[in-house]
This record gives sequence, structure tokens and C-alpha cells, in this order.
Amino acid sequence: MKLDYKRTIIIGFAFMSILAFWQFYDQVMPSVLEYRFELGPFKTNVIMAIDNVLAIFMLPLFGVLSDKTNTRLGKRTPYILFGTIAASGLLCLLAFFERRLIFPGFMATLMALLVVMSIYRSPAVAYMPDVTEKPLRSKANAVINLVGYVGGIFATVVMMIFLTGTPTEDGTVYSSDQDLTAVFIIIAAFMLAAVAAMTLLLRENRLPHVTDEEPAETKSENKKLPKDVRKSFVFILLSVFLWFAAYNAVTTAFSRYCINKWGDAVGKSSSYLLVATLSAIAAFVPLGFLSSRIGRKKTVLIGIAVMATGFAAAAFIGKDTSLAFRYAVFAVVGIAWAAINVNSYPMVVEMGSGADIGKYTGLYYAFSMAAQIATPLLSGFIIERSSFGYAVLFPYAVIFSAASFVTMCFVRHGDNKPDLESALIENLSGGED
Repeated sequence: MKLDYKRTIIIGFAFMSILAFWQFYDQVMPSVLEYRFELGPFKTNVIMAIDNVLAIFMLPLFGVLSDKTNTRLGKRTPYILFGTIAASGLLCLLAFFERRLIFPGFMATLMALLVVMSIYRSPAVAYMPDVTEKPLRSKANAVINLVGYVGGIFATVVMMIFLTGTPTEDGTVYSSDQDLTAVFIIIAAFMLAAVAAMTLLLRENRLPHVTDEEPAETKSENKKLPKDVRKSFVFILLSVFLWFAAYNAVTTAFSRYCINKWGDAVGKSSSYLLVATLSAIAAFVPLGFLSSRIGRKKTVLIGIAVMATGFAAAAFIGKDTSLAFRYAVFAVVGIAWAAINVNSYPMVVEMGSGADIGKYTGLYYAFSMAAQIATPLLSGFIIERSSFGYAVLFPYAVIFSAASFVTMCFVRHGDNKPDLESALIENLSGGED
């Protein structure tokens, strides 16, 4: 059993398109709302949370709908292709309203754009496990993540080139009279190009689907999970919520933590997170191979333990701590985060039948999004009310990481049981068909 790397990379183009959009959205949209439309921090934060709220409901819904879809293009491709076309068009329209400061049109277009992005995210992620055998999904997910981050890097480079305004008081590089049209259009064109390439290079209906190899009785949409599997499924979703609560609390408040505790400028905080991201990218594929040796669950548990240790170490970093040590801590956290994410999603979808991959994909993302809504509010409340202030941030992350370790220990299903000899042969042969 060998992973088709070429096919997996091409499938990853859809994820690459999605990450390019969200990297652009998360970095540019808050500045547009706060400085261009002068909404203020609170209203900006409320609008920026809408995509997570939509995701909780829409990702499971459209995951299920794509499971039941059957067209000449396949069951995932129609959502990915036409969703990307719609999103790209709306992105260009958004640029039109932004440039002319037409707020009602801008908000209506933004809401439509967020709905469209929620429609095709689950189908895009579910495409890979549709056509990848269960023991190979961690390795394939590592490749998908690696390809996806290319989109995020592309968007970052584009913004570095075009967003050259004078830094504002909070460090955001944005000028209220800056023309962002070119950035909107380039991101839209990249999204279209990536998905067009995927659609032309792969015909979904011509690919062998894992579902096709399953017994008919496992494909029933009304079939319930066995009690023991259902228990594992609940615990892994709880684990997803908890480790996202830990990690997202840090990323959300980190720039302010750097100012308050380390005396760093806002721009400096991004360098630590960049180290974590680059370390994760470098570790994706090796971690995929590691999980094929020791199993997904063990790899996830190791990742949680290492992440908690990294957060604990960060809590003791002070203004006099060397820069090298700080970067080393965040590199470790990035690798640990990659270990968790590469293996947790395949564990979730492996607990169901191939006919329900979209459904379980949607639930996975719903719980991760729910954490990203709840944890900034909870951690912010604790930071504001505690006499320790921002000093509670990393202990908060350690506690939630530890809780996810405990819940993950109760997960008994979704792991892979690879044949080590076969895996060694595959690696030596390069994994090509």
C-alpha cells in the first residue's frame, strides 16, 4: 500500500487556495474595518468572529450535503470549483466597495463571501480521505498541510510587497488611503488558478474511492456508530476543542503579551509565531512518517505533552531571556502543533464509514471553530479580572493542553496499525506507484 504523492499534492491545491484567502483575510480585514471604515476595536472583533460562528453550523451541514452529492464532476469538486469561482468574484466586488467606502455594500458582500467560504471548506478537506486508504491518511494529511501552507506564504509575500503603509500606533502596517485593489485581485486570481489546476489535473469521478471498497452495509447514512466508537469520537472532539482553546488563546493575545511582559514591539511578536509556523511546515512530512511507525494516538499525545512543556517554558521567559531561547521554545511549540494536527483529523474521519467523511470533517472543524470563538473571550476575561494580568496566558494554555491530554487518553479508535516492514519498503522506494 503506497501513497500517491502526486495525486495528494494536486488535491492539496484546494487547501492551498483556502489558506491563501484566510491568511489575507485575517491580516488585512481587521485593518480595513478599524482604520478604513473607522469601526473601532470592539465592532471589528465582532465582525471578525462571524466566520467562526458561521463555520460551526455550515461546515457540518455542507460536509453532509457533499457526502450525498453525485455529479459528473464528483461529489466534492462541484462545491470546491463553483465555491472558489463565487468567492473570487465576491473578493473583487469587496475591493470595489472598500475602495469607494460604500459600507453597506461592503458588509453585504463580506457576509456573502464568508457564507461561500463556509460552503466548500468541508468538501475540500474531505476530498483527500475519500481517495486515500485509512493507514495512509496521516501521511497524506501532512502533504496536504504542506501544500496548503504554500498558499499562506504566497498571500504573506503579496501583502509584504503591496502593503507598505506607515505603521499605526498599534503596529499595524496600514494606511487609510492605501489602494488594496491589487491585493484583492491577486489573491482572487491565485485561488482560481489553484482550483482550476486541481480540477483539470484530476477528475474526481475517475479516481478510485475508498467508499467503493467498503461493504454496502457500512455505507448506510442511518448507521450509528457502535457505542465504544461513539465514546472515542466524543472524546477526540473534546480534545480538539481543548487543544485549539490552548493554542488559539496564545495566538490571539500574544502581541499584547509581548508588549506587557517582554517589552517587545508589536512587530516583533510576529517573528516568534513565524518561527512556529515555519517549524510546523518543516515537520509536517517527517511527522507523517513518525505516525506510520508508532501510531497516530501516540504521536498526538507526544505533541500535546511537548506543546504544554513549550507553553510552560514560555511562561518563565522574561525581558532578559536570550532571543535564541525564545525562538527555540516557539519552534518546539510549532512542531508539537503540527504533530497534533497531522494526525487528529485522520483519526476523526477514520471512525466513520467512507460515505460519511464530509460529515465528520464538518464536525471536526465545528469543534475547532467553537474553541476559537470561546477561548479569546474566556482567556480575555481571566486576564482582565486576574491580578496577574497577562501572566496567566501561558498557564491558561498549559491547563487546556493538559486537559486535552487527559481526554485524548480515552480515545480508543481511529488509530493506524501499520505494517512496519511494508512502511520501510515504501519509504525506501520513494512511495511512488
